[in-house]
Amino acid sequence: MHLLISKKIIIYLLLFCFLVSINNTSLMNISFPKINKIEISGLKLDERKKIEDIIHDSNFKSIFHLDKQYLKRKISSINIIEQFEIFKNYPSTLKISIKETKTLAQVKRNGFDYFIGSNGKLIRNNYLVSNLPFVFGDLDLDEFLNFKKEIDKSNFDFKNITKLYYFKSKRWDIETSKGYLIKLSKDNVEKDLNMFVRLYNEDKIINELVVDFRQKNQIIINDK
Repeated sequence: MHLLISKKIIIYLLLFCFLVSINNTSLMNISFPKINKIEISGLKLDERKKIEDIIHDSNFKSIFHLDKQYLKRKISSINIIEQFEIFKNYPSTLKISIKETKTLAQVKRNGFDYFIGSNGKLIRNNYLVSNLPFVFGDLDLDEFLNFKKEIDKSNFDFKNITKLYYFKSKRWDIETSKGYLIKLSKDNVEKDLNMFVRLYNEDKIINELVVDFRQKNQIIINDK
């Protein structure tokens, strides 16, 4: 009896191995649908082409083989992009929704012109004419973004700026479209700008184009 049971077990094991080997062969022969459609929204045509090239160059044959983290790292390296989401629309469509970064100012680096994005990255300016303010000085991008936040908290309109001057002491000067040069203190940007707006609205600086807030508890006003 015991011998009979043992033979049955061996037969079942052999049958199991046979069936598993057949299934493995079938699985190997399964052909997943290829990615035949890539939908990218929120970008201009040339930028969309960059993402399409990333997908094709990475040899993602199907959505099932897609390395989403790898794709995210590659897309994040495109400086014009602020945010994005990747959607897999099975079986064969890949959707990518993009939000472009907002360009805030212009700066020159190593002989080339760039836009400064709200994402803290530099975007190459390919000969586009822009009214954005130009930043001079050895710029730290984080310092610029923090400075922009201070301006936005004040009553001063950032759109009125034509030039920005950054100093190693982490202090800023502003030149406005009306020809004013505002020399800001290092630590009271919001307060200084609110005072400038007040002086301007009260017609107290009509003939004086330099407003200097660098001295503590003093405002020095003179012409150029």
